[in-house]
Amino acid sequence: MADEFTLSNVACIDTAKSPHPISTGIGFFDHMIDQLNSHAQIGVSVTVNKQGEDNNPSNHSFEVVNRYADEDQAKLMGTVGTALGKELNKLKYPEGERTSRFCCPLDEALVECVLTKKPNGEAGKLVKFTLPPYGKYPVNKGRAKIGTMKTPYVETFFSNVAHTSGMDISLAKIRGDNGHHVVESAFKAFSRALRNLIDGTNTNNYTSAEYENMWGVKSESYTSSLELCREGKLERSTKETSILVHILLNGLAKGPGDSIKVDTGIKTMDQFVSILAKEAMMSTEIKCNGDLYVDDHHTSEDVSIALGQVLNTAFGTKAGLNRMWCAVGSYGDAEVEVTMDLSNRPCITHNLSLSSNPNEEEYAGDLSVEMLDHVIESLVLNSRSTVHILEKKVGKTVLETALATAMAFGRALRMCAAVDPRRAGKTASSKGTFLFK
Repeated sequence: MADEFTLSNVACIDTAKSPHPISTGIGFFDHMIDQLNSHAQIGVSVTVNKQGEDNNPSNHSFEVVNRYADEDQAKLMGTVGTALGKELNKLKYPEGERTSRFCCPLDEALVECVLTKKPNGEAGKLVKFTLPPYGKYPVNKGRAKIGTMKTPYVETFFSNVAHTSGMDISLAKIRGDNGHHVVESAFKAFSRALRNLIDGTNTNNYTSAEYENMWGVKSESYTSSLELCREGKLERSTKETSILVHILLNGLAKGPGDSIKVDTGIKTMDQFVSILAKEAMMSTEIKCNGDLYVDDHHTSEDVSIALGQVLNTAFGTKAGLNRMWCAVGSYGDAEVEVTMDLSNRPCITHNLSLSSNPNEEEYAGDLSVEMLDHVIESLVLNSRSTVHILEKKVGKTVLETALATAMAFGRALRMCAAVDPRRAGKTASSKGTFLFK
Protein backbone atom coordinates (compact mmCIF):
# COMPACT_ATOMS: atom_id res chain seq x y z
CA MET A 1 0.00 0.00 0.00
CA ALA A 2 2.79 2.39 0.83
CA ASP A 3 4.01 1.98 -2.73
CA GLU A 4 0.67 3.08 -4.18
CA PHE A 5 -0.85 5.85 -2.07
CA THR A 6 0.54 8.51 0.23
CA LEU A 7 -1.53 10.34 2.81
CA SER A 8 -0.83 13.85 4.02
CA ASN A 9 -2.44 16.46 6.27
CA VAL A 10 -4.29 13.77 8.23
CA ALA A 11 -5.97 15.38 11.23
CA CYS A 12 -8.96 15.12 13.56
CA ILE A 13 -9.17 18.25 15.73
CA ASP A 14 -11.86 18.50 18.39
CA THR A 15 -14.20 21.52 18.05
CA ALA A 16 -11.87 23.26 15.62
CA LYS A 17 -11.51 23.48 11.86
CA SER A 18 -8.56 21.96 10.06
CA PRO A 19 -6.83 24.34 7.66
CA HIS A 20 -6.50 21.49 5.17
CA PRO A 21 -9.12 19.91 2.90
CA ILE A 22 -10.60 16.45 2.54
CA SER A 23 -9.37 15.14 -0.78
CA THR A 24 -9.32 11.36 -1.16
CA GLY A 25 -9.77 11.17 -4.91
CA ILE A 26 -13.33 9.83 -4.53
CA GLY A 27 -15.86 12.64 -4.42
CA PHE A 28 -18.69 10.94 -2.55
CA PHE A 29 -16.25 9.54 0.01
CA ASP A 30 -15.02 13.11 0.63
CA HIS A 31 -18.62 14.19 1.21
CA MET A 32 -19.19 11.41 3.74
CA ILE A 33 -16.01 12.12 5.71
CA ASP A 34 -17.08 15.76 5.82
CA GLN A 35 -20.03 14.71 8.02
CA LEU A 36 -17.51 14.52 10.88
CA ASN A 37 -16.87 18.24 10.46
CA SER A 38 -20.57 19.14 10.59
CA HIS A 39 -22.01 16.58 12.99
CA ALA A 40 -19.14 15.48 15.24
CA GLN A 41 -17.72 19.02 15.31
CA ILE A 42 -14.30 17.56 14.60
CA GLY A 43 -12.03 19.26 12.10
CA VAL A 44 -11.10 16.47 9.71
CA SER A 45 -8.61 16.64 6.89
CA VAL A 46 -6.87 14.09 4.71
CA THR A 47 -5.29 14.22 1.28
CA VAL A 48 -4.55 11.13 -0.78
CA ASN A 49 -2.03 11.08 -3.59
CA LYS A 50 -0.11 8.46 -5.47
CA GLN A 51 3.65 8.57 -5.28
CA GLY A 52 5.04 10.96 -7.84
CA GLU A 53 1.78 12.87 -8.17
CA ASP A 54 0.97 16.27 -6.70
CA ASN A 55 -2.73 16.99 -7.25
CA ASN A 56 -4.10 20.36 -6.27
CA PRO A 57 -7.01 19.73 -3.87
CA SER A 58 -8.36 23.22 -4.51
CA ASN A 59 -9.15 22.14 -8.07
CA HIS A 60 -12.75 20.96 -7.88
CA SER A 61 -13.07 19.58 -11.38
CA PHE A 62 -14.71 16.16 -11.64
CA GLU A 63 -11.46 14.63 -12.88
CA VAL A 64 -9.41 15.84 -9.90
CA VAL A 65 -12.03 15.22 -7.20
CA ASN A 66 -12.59 11.68 -8.53
CA ARG A 67 -9.04 11.02 -9.68
CA TYR A 68 -8.84 7.60 -7.95
CA ALA A 69 -12.29 6.31 -8.87
CA ASP A 70 -10.76 3.55 -10.99
CA GLU A 71 -8.05 2.62 -8.50
CA ASP A 72 -8.22 -0.06 -5.79
CA GLN A 73 -10.88 1.53 -3.59
CA ALA A 74 -10.70 -1.21 -0.95
CA LYS A 75 -7.09 -0.28 -0.27
CA LEU A 76 -7.70 3.45 -0.52
CA MET A 77 -10.76 3.57 1.75
CA GLY A 78 -9.21 1.11 4.17
CA THR A 79 -6.02 3.14 4.43
CA VAL A 80 -7.95 6.36 5.00
CA GLY A 81 -10.00 4.57 7.69
CA THR A 82 -6.84 3.37 9.43
CA ALA A 83 -5.30 6.85 9.40
CA LEU A 84 -8.42 8.68 10.61
CA GLY A 85 -8.97 6.05 13.31
CA LYS A 86 -5.49 6.72 14.67
CA GLU A 87 -6.25 10.43 14.84
CA LEU A 88 -9.62 9.84 16.52
CA ASN A 89 -7.85 7.70 19.12
CA LYS A 90 -5.76 10.73 20.11
CA LEU A 91 -8.83 12.75 21.15
CA LYS A 92 -9.74 13.10 24.80
CA TYR A 93 -12.53 10.82 26.02
CA PRO A 94 -14.05 10.39 29.50
CA GLU A 95 -12.28 7.79 31.60
CA GLY A 96 -13.38 4.17 31.62
CA GLU A 97 -15.39 2.24 29.08
CA ARG A 98 -18.18 4.40 27.67
CA THR A 99 -20.97 3.69 25.20
CA SER A 100 -22.86 6.10 22.99
CA ARG A 101 -25.83 5.44 20.70
CA PHE A 102 -27.32 7.66 18.03
CA CYS A 103 -29.80 7.24 15.19
CA CYS A 104 -29.74 9.61 12.22
CA PRO A 105 -33.05 10.33 10.42
CA LEU A 106 -33.04 11.07 6.72
CA ASP A 107 -36.17 11.14 4.60
CA GLU A 108 -35.42 7.70 3.13
CA ALA A 109 -33.16 6.10 5.72
CA LEU A 110 -32.62 5.54 9.43
CA VAL A 111 -29.33 4.06 10.67
CA GLU A 112 -28.36 3.31 14.27
CA CYS A 113 -24.76 3.66 15.44
CA VAL A 114 -23.47 2.35 18.77
CA LEU A 115 -19.92 3.20 19.84
CA THR A 116 -18.02 1.75 22.79
CA LYS A 117 -14.62 3.25 23.63
CA LYS A 118 -12.26 0.53 24.79
CA PRO A 119 -10.08 1.29 27.82
CA ASN A 120 -6.35 0.74 28.14
CA GLY A 121 -5.52 1.23 24.49
CA GLU A 122 -7.33 -1.88 23.30
CA ALA A 123 -8.07 -2.22 19.58
CA GLY A 124 -11.68 -1.87 18.55
CA LYS A 125 -13.67 -3.88 16.07
CA LEU A 126 -16.67 -3.57 13.79
CA VAL A 127 -19.10 -5.68 15.78
CA LYS A 128 -22.17 -5.20 13.57
CA PHE A 129 -22.65 -3.94 10.04
CA THR A 130 -26.05 -4.36 8.37
CA LEU A 131 -26.19 -1.49 5.88
CA PRO A 132 -26.42 -3.55 2.63
CA PRO A 133 -28.27 -3.66 0.38
CA TYR A 134 -27.75 0.01 -0.35
CA GLY A 135 -31.24 0.94 -1.49
CA LYS A 136 -33.91 -1.08 -3.28
CA TYR A 137 -32.71 -0.58 -6.85
CA PRO A 138 -31.75 -2.92 -8.46
CA VAL A 139 -34.15 -5.24 -6.64
CA ASN A 140 -32.43 -7.50 -4.07
CA LYS A 141 -29.05 -5.97 -4.89
CA GLY A 142 -29.05 -2.27 -4.15
CA ARG A 143 -26.43 0.16 -5.43
CA ALA A 144 -22.90 -1.02 -6.07
CA LYS A 145 -21.66 2.51 -6.58
CA ILE A 146 -22.75 5.96 -5.39
CA GLY A 147 -21.13 8.68 -7.41
CA THR A 148 -17.78 7.05 -8.04
CA MET A 149 -17.54 5.40 -4.60
CA LYS A 150 -17.98 1.62 -4.50
CA THR A 151 -20.36 0.76 -1.68
CA PRO A 152 -18.81 -2.59 -0.56
CA TYR A 153 -15.84 -0.70 0.85
CA VAL A 154 -17.89 1.38 3.29
CA GLU A 155 -17.56 -1.64 5.56
CA THR A 156 -13.80 -1.73 4.97
CA PHE A 157 -13.53 1.92 6.00
CA PHE A 158 -15.45 1.52 9.25
CA SER A 159 -13.71 -1.73 10.12
CA ASN A 160 -10.34 0.00 9.91
CA VAL A 161 -11.58 3.07 11.80
CA ALA A 162 -12.78 0.77 14.59
CA HIS A 163 -9.49 -1.10 14.86
CA THR A 164 -7.20 1.91 15.17
CA SER A 165 -9.56 4.24 17.08
CA GLY A 166 -10.05 1.79 19.94
CA MET A 167 -13.81 1.87 19.45
CA ASP A 168 -16.22 -0.99 18.93
CA ILE A 169 -18.58 0.18 16.19
CA SER A 170 -22.05 -1.09 15.38
CA LEU A 171 -23.91 0.24 12.34
CA ALA A 172 -27.41 -1.13 11.74
CA LYS A 173 -29.88 -0.08 9.07
CA ILE A 174 -33.33 0.23 10.62
CA ARG A 175 -34.94 1.54 7.43
CA GLY A 176 -33.61 2.57 4.07
CA ASP A 177 -34.75 2.47 0.45
CA ASN A 178 -32.31 5.06 -0.92
CA GLY A 179 -28.67 3.98 -1.14
CA HIS A 180 -27.22 7.48 -0.96
CA HIS A 181 -29.19 8.21 2.20
CA VAL A 182 -28.35 4.88 3.84
CA VAL A 183 -24.64 5.68 3.61
CA GLU A 184 -25.16 9.31 4.59
CA SER A 185 -27.28 8.31 7.59
CA ALA A 186 -24.53 5.90 8.68
CA PHE A 187 -21.80 8.56 8.57
CA LYS A 188 -24.02 11.12 10.33
CA ALA A 189 -25.08 8.64 13.01
CA PHE A 190 -21.43 7.74 13.57
CA SER A 191 -20.51 11.42 13.80
CA ARG A 192 -23.27 12.25 16.28
CA ALA A 193 -22.55 9.18 18.42
CA LEU A 194 -18.87 10.16 18.41
CA ARG A 195 -19.69 13.71 19.56
CA ASN A 196 -21.74 12.34 22.44
CA LEU A 197 -19.01 9.83 23.30
CA ILE A 198 -16.44 12.61 23.60
CA ASP A 199 -18.88 14.74 25.63
CA GLY A 200 -19.66 11.80 27.90
CA THR A 201 -23.38 12.09 27.09
CA ASN A 202 -25.79 9.62 25.54
CA THR A 203 -29.31 9.77 24.14
CA ASN A 204 -31.95 8.87 26.74
CA ASN A 205 -29.58 9.42 29.67
CA TYR A 206 -30.73 12.70 31.18
CA THR A 207 -29.30 12.28 34.68
CA SER A 208 -25.53 12.09 34.22
CA ALA A 209 -23.26 14.90 35.37
CA GLU A 210 -21.99 15.25 31.80
CA TYR A 211 -25.53 15.72 30.49
CA GLU A 212 -26.30 18.33 33.15
CA ASN A 213 -23.09 20.17 32.30
CA MET A 214 -23.81 20.12 28.56
CA TRP A 215 -27.61 20.42 28.35
CA GLY A 216 -29.06 20.83 31.87
CA VAL A 217 -30.88 23.84 33.32
CA LYS A 218 -27.63 25.37 34.58
CA SER A 219 -25.75 24.87 31.32
CA GLU A 220 -24.64 27.47 28.81
CA SER A 221 -26.91 25.74 26.28
CA TYR A 222 -29.99 26.28 28.45
CA THR A 223 -29.13 29.92 29.15
CA SER A 224 -28.39 30.61 25.48
CA SER A 225 -31.67 28.98 24.49
CA LEU A 226 -33.63 31.24 26.83
CA GLU A 227 -31.81 34.34 25.59
CA LEU A 228 -33.22 33.76 22.08
CA CYS A 229 -36.75 34.43 23.42
CA ARG A 230 -38.20 32.11 20.78
CA GLU A 231 -41.93 31.99 20.32
CA GLY A 232 -44.60 31.36 17.72
CA LYS A 233 -48.23 32.41 17.65
CA LEU A 234 -51.10 31.82 15.25
CA GLU A 235 -54.76 32.83 15.38
CA ARG A 236 -57.23 32.01 12.64
CA SER A 237 -60.90 31.29 12.07
CA THR A 238 -62.58 29.29 9.35
CA LYS A 239 -66.08 27.85 8.91
CA GLU A 240 -64.78 24.72 10.65
CA THR A 241 -62.54 25.95 13.50
CA SER A 242 -61.53 28.98 15.50
CA ILE A 243 -58.02 28.46 16.77
CA LEU A 244 -55.31 30.05 18.91
CA VAL A 245 -51.88 28.46 19.27
CA HIS A 246 -49.09 30.21 21.20
CA ILE A 247 -45.83 28.60 22.28
CA LEU A 248 -42.72 29.88 24.06
CA LEU A 249 -39.50 27.86 23.93
CA ASN A 250 -38.73 29.08 27.43
CA GLY A 251 -37.64 25.88 29.13
CA LEU A 252 -40.67 26.24 31.41
CA ALA A 253 -38.53 28.67 33.41
CA LYS A 254 -40.30 30.31 36.30
CA GLY A 255 -41.84 33.45 34.92
CA PRO A 256 -44.76 35.01 32.98
CA GLY A 257 -46.31 32.65 30.49
CA ASP A 258 -44.90 29.58 32.20
CA SER A 259 -47.83 27.24 31.75
CA ILE A 260 -49.42 24.57 29.57
CA LYS A 261 -53.08 25.15 28.75
CA VAL A 262 -54.64 23.04 26.02
CA ASP A 263 -58.37 22.97 25.30
CA THR A 264 -59.37 21.51 21.95
CA GLY A 265 -62.59 19.77 22.96
CA ILE A 266 -60.90 16.40 22.32
CA LYS A 267 -59.44 14.92 25.50
CA THR A 268 -56.89 12.77 23.67
CA MET A 269 -55.61 15.79 21.74
CA ASP A 270 -55.36 17.74 24.98
CA GLN A 271 -53.36 14.91 26.60
CA PHE A 272 -51.15 14.40 23.54
CA VAL A 273 -50.18 18.07 23.18
CA SER A 274 -49.82 18.65 26.94
CA ILE A 275 -47.43 15.72 27.35
CA LEU A 276 -45.46 16.82 24.29
CA ALA A 277 -45.19 20.39 25.60
CA LYS A 278 -44.14 19.28 29.08
CA GLU A 279 -41.36 17.06 27.74
CA ALA A 280 -40.26 19.76 25.28
CA MET A 281 -40.20 22.24 28.19
CA MET A 282 -42.20 24.82 26.27
CA SER A 283 -45.02 27.01 27.52
CA THR A 284 -48.07 26.30 25.43
CA GLU A 285 -51.50 27.82 25.03
CA ILE A 286 -53.94 26.20 22.63
CA LYS A 287 -57.63 26.96 22.34
CA CYS A 288 -59.81 25.53 19.60
CA ASN A 289 -63.55 25.78 19.05
CA GLY A 290 -64.27 23.34 16.25
CA ASP A 291 -67.18 21.65 14.55
CA LEU A 292 -67.07 18.57 16.76
CA TYR A 293 -70.79 18.18 16.01
CA VAL A 294 -69.55 16.98 12.59
CA ASP A 295 -66.63 14.80 13.78
CA ASP A 296 -63.08 15.09 15.11
CA HIS A 297 -61.38 15.63 11.74
CA HIS A 298 -61.26 19.41 11.33
CA THR A 299 -60.39 20.17 14.95
CA SER A 300 -57.56 17.66 15.32
CA GLU A 301 -56.15 18.44 11.88
CA ASP A 302 -56.19 22.21 12.30
CA VAL A 303 -54.64 22.05 15.78
CA SER A 304 -51.76 19.87 14.59
CA ILE A 305 -51.18 21.96 11.46
CA ALA A 306 -51.13 25.18 13.51
CA LEU A 307 -48.86 23.70 16.18
CA GLY A 308 -46.40 22.56 13.52
CA GLN A 309 -46.42 26.00 11.90
CA VAL A 310 -45.78 27.90 15.13
CA LEU A 311 -42.98 25.49 16.04
CA ASN A 312 -41.34 26.20 12.71
CA THR A 313 -41.72 29.92 13.35
CA ALA A 314 -40.20 29.59 16.81
CA PHE A 315 -37.21 27.62 15.49
CA GLY A 316 -36.24 30.57 13.28
CA THR A 317 -33.34 29.79 10.95
CA LYS A 318 -32.32 26.86 13.21
CA ALA A 319 -28.74 28.17 13.10
CA GLY A 320 -26.74 27.15 16.15
CA LEU A 321 -29.23 24.50 17.26
CA ASN A 322 -28.34 20.93 18.18
CA ARG A 323 -30.78 19.94 15.40
CA MET A 324 -30.82 16.11 15.80
CA TRP A 325 -31.74 13.77 18.63
CA CYS A 326 -33.47 10.49 19.39
CA ALA A 327 -35.58 9.90 22.50
CA VAL A 328 -37.72 7.15 24.01
CA GLY A 329 -41.09 7.58 25.69
CA SER A 330 -43.06 5.03 27.70
CA TYR A 331 -46.71 5.08 28.70
CA GLY A 332 -48.38 2.01 30.14
CA ASP A 333 -47.06 -0.94 28.17
CA ALA A 334 -46.15 1.17 25.14
CA GLU A 335 -42.59 2.22 24.36
CA VAL A 336 -41.82 4.42 21.38
CA GLU A 337 -38.63 6.02 20.05
CA VAL A 338 -38.72 9.26 18.07
CA THR A 339 -35.70 10.30 16.01
CA MET A 340 -35.91 13.89 14.83
CA ASP A 341 -34.02 16.30 12.62
CA LEU A 342 -35.00 19.97 12.25
CA SER A 343 -34.03 19.57 8.64
CA ASN A 344 -36.32 21.82 6.57
CA ARG A 345 -37.00 18.61 4.60
CA PRO A 346 -40.34 17.44 6.02
CA CYS A 347 -40.89 13.69 6.16
CA ILE A 348 -42.57 11.27 8.58
CA THR A 349 -42.05 7.50 8.70
CA HIS A 350 -43.45 5.26 11.42
CA ASN A 351 -44.39 1.67 12.21
CA LEU A 352 -46.95 2.37 14.95
CA SER A 353 -49.57 -0.35 15.37
CA LEU A 354 -52.49 1.80 14.30
CA SER A 355 -54.16 -0.16 11.52
CA SER A 356 -53.05 -3.44 13.10
CA ASN A 357 -53.62 -2.67 16.78
CA PRO A 358 -54.34 -5.87 18.74
CA ASN A 359 -57.81 -4.82 19.90
CA GLU A 360 -58.90 -3.50 16.48
CA GLU A 361 -59.67 -0.16 18.14
CA GLU A 362 -61.26 2.57 16.08
CA TYR A 363 -60.53 5.25 18.67
CA ALA A 364 -57.60 6.27 20.86
CA GLY A 365 -59.65 7.63 23.73
CA ASP A 366 -61.99 10.06 21.99
CA LEU A 367 -59.78 10.63 18.93
CA SER A 368 -60.25 8.36 15.93
CA VAL A 369 -57.17 6.28 15.14
CA GLU A 370 -57.09 7.50 11.55
CA MET A 371 -56.93 11.07 12.84
CA LEU A 372 -54.16 10.20 15.27
CA ASP A 373 -52.14 9.11 12.25
CA HIS A 374 -53.05 12.36 10.48
CA VAL A 375 -52.24 14.47 13.55
CA ILE A 376 -48.70 13.09 13.71
CA GLU A 377 -48.21 13.59 9.98
CA SER A 378 -49.57 17.17 10.00
CA LEU A 379 -47.46 18.14 13.00
CA VAL A 380 -44.23 16.85 11.46
CA LEU A 381 -44.76 18.19 7.95
CA ASN A 382 -45.78 21.66 9.09
CA SER A 383 -42.82 21.92 11.48
CA ARG A 384 -40.63 21.11 8.46
CA SER A 385 -38.88 18.29 10.32
CA THR A 386 -37.73 14.81 9.42
CA VAL A 387 -39.07 12.30 11.93
CA HIS A 388 -38.82 8.53 12.25
CA ILE A 389 -41.00 6.84 14.85
CA LEU A 390 -40.12 3.33 15.96
CA GLU A 391 -42.54 1.31 18.05
CA LYS A 392 -40.41 -0.70 20.45
CA LYS A 393 -43.21 -2.13 22.62
CA VAL A 394 -46.90 -2.27 21.70
CA GLY A 395 -49.30 -0.69 24.17
CA LYS A 396 -52.37 -2.40 25.55
CA THR A 397 -54.37 0.31 23.81
CA VAL A 398 -53.74 2.74 20.97
CA LEU A 399 -54.08 5.56 23.52
CA GLU A 400 -51.02 4.24 25.37
CA THR A 401 -49.12 4.21 22.08
CA ALA A 402 -50.25 7.75 21.27
CA LEU A 403 -49.15 9.16 24.61
CA ALA A 404 -45.80 7.33 24.55
CA THR A 405 -45.27 8.90 21.10
CA ALA A 406 -46.08 12.36 22.47
CA MET A 407 -43.60 11.86 25.29
CA ALA A 408 -40.78 10.73 22.99
CA PHE A 409 -41.61 13.48 20.49
CA GLY A 410 -41.40 16.18 23.14
CA ARG A 411 -38.11 14.89 24.53
CA ALA A 412 -36.54 14.75 21.07
CA LEU A 413 -37.91 18.20 20.25
CA ARG A 414 -36.40 19.74 23.35
CA MET A 415 -32.94 18.41 22.52
CA CYS A 416 -33.14 19.31 18.82
CA ALA A 417 -34.18 22.87 19.64
CA ALA A 418 -31.44 23.31 22.27
CA VAL A 419 -28.67 25.76 21.42
CA ASP A 420 -25.22 24.22 21.07
CA PRO A 421 -22.89 27.12 21.95
CA ARG A 422 -19.99 25.42 20.18
CA ARG A 423 -21.71 25.92 16.85
CA ALA A 424 -21.45 29.70 17.24
CA GLY A 425 -24.75 30.28 15.45
CA LYS A 426 -23.93 28.08 12.46
CA THR A 427 -26.22 25.42 10.99
CA ALA A 428 -25.26 21.79 11.61
CA SER A 429 -25.01 20.84 7.96
CA SER A 430 -22.36 19.93 5.42
CA LYS A 431 -24.46 21.31 2.58
CA GLY A 432 -25.93 24.57 3.86
CA THR A 433 -29.60 25.44 4.34
CA PHE A 434 -32.62 25.90 2.10
CA LEU A 435 -34.59 28.98 3.12
CA PHE A 436 -38.35 28.97 2.54
CA LYS A 437 -40.27 32.22 2.45
